[in-house]
Amino acid sequence: MSVKKAETLGELKKQFSSLPDVRTEMRTNLIKKLQNREPLFPGIIGYNDSVIPSVVNAILCGHNIVFLGERGQGKSRLIRSIADLLDDEIPAIENCPIHDDPFKPICTECKKKLKELGDDLPVTYIPKEIRLVEKLATSDVSTADLIGEVDPIKIARGKTLDDDEAIHFGLVPRANRGIFAINELPDLAEKIQVAFFNIMEENDFQIKGFPVRLPLDILIVATANPEDYTNRGRIITPLKDRFDVQIRTHYPIEKKDEIKIMNQEVRKPNLNGYDSDVPDFIKEIIAETTFQARSSSEINQNSGVSCRVSIRSFEAIMGNALKRCLDLGEKEIVPRISDIESTYPAITGKLEMEYDILDTNGSEIIENLVKHAVKAVFDGYFNVDELSTLVESFQNGMSAEISQLQPSENYMDGLKIIPGMENAVAKIADISSPPLVASAIEFILEGLHLSNKLNREIKGSGLI
Repeated sequence: MSVKKAETLGELKKQFSSLPDVRTEMRTNLIKKLQNREPLFPGIIGYNDSVIPSVVNAILCGHNIVFLGERGQGKSRLIRSIADLLDDEIPAIENCPIHDDPFKPICTECKKKLKELGDDLPVTYIPKEIRLVEKLATSDVSTADLIGEVDPIKIARGKTLDDDEAIHFGLVPRANRGIFAINELPDLAEKIQVAFFNIMEENDFQIKGFPVRLPLDILIVATANPEDYTNRGRIITPLKDRFDVQIRTHYPIEKKDEIKIMNQEVRKPNLNGYDSDVPDFIKEIIAETTFQARSSSEINQNSGVSCRVSIRSFEAIMGNALKRCLDLGEKEIVPRISDIESTYPAITGKLEMEYDILDTNGSEIIENLVKHAVKAVFDGYFNVDELSTLVESFQNGMSAEISQLQPSENYMDGLKIIPGMENAVAKIADISSPPLVASAIEFILEGLHLSNKLNREIKGSGLI
């Protein structure tokens, strides 16, 4: 039987003697999840043995957190996952812009209401979704945006400048009894950062030189890129000191985690009646390309190589495969090696090159990354020696033509005509599916070419 929601302070007192602060609330909910062996942060992949233990400890300690890491490491997702530890809803004084606690209000107006109305004080409920307030830091963010500013209308009505009743609250006070998250903290002007350490340490702030003290109940979480400390800006030392814990994020350590992220985050459009099947080796090539970029001397590693490289590459290759289906009248979307070139624009736009590549647009660098990726994945599936029969057939004059625009059925003949091909394809694909066979044959032939076992000649849009 559900408990009727209290509509007044008096009714609320029958249910609770007091309400927990936000840090206690989150700690309690986290402990319940740990005791019940529930997943803590669904959707966060690859951090179980590194980042998550530090996050858990920080929440148990009630610490303000700064996440330090390169772009595309899931820092914003982590913040939103932390917000899931908030209660589904909490009671608050009705019409209060800072969601004041009915038992112990902090703003002057709510204190007056409590004194006048007592147990008849109206109560409303604030959902979890609006208790996380996020802000992207930019150089033009002002104190008024974050903290607030004097309301001239309220001053005209007789309020004084050191009275919170004269203030139009900014984002931070409006996050009271919740979480305030500031992304890319070093981009904030230093004088704006100063306002934060007053709030985090003394629970007060200044507007136009007049101090306003509001003991806010708030957890502050920030993100920063290590490069930003010396590039666009820095976190000033006093503020850095007031963050209780600094947690370093990272890119996936294993390719299987990169693939999991890719599968999870990729946009899944309506296929309009088309079926789709993506071979594992295609996913592995996309992930391996990203891994190759993260270790390449031609890529600026300080800027990072985001997981979005893999995600958008996956989407691009699926889009190209769909286009081929439309052109050829096929009904199953299966990407091939010949589709990978379509990923170059998605990859190039997300990488910072070390050298001037305006003339090539980075395509040569990307092509080399892809070649190394295909070779690495191929070596994981095949030992070249086991494909000796297949290789010998080409050395004896056999040839094959592959192209983005070749119908899948045309590849089926290759299973019978090319000695050793059927056994090789059967190792990685269903030989009864023409689209999967086409994808497998292209992968095998490209792998043998990159292993220096086959020659390749480019003619128009086809490869021979």
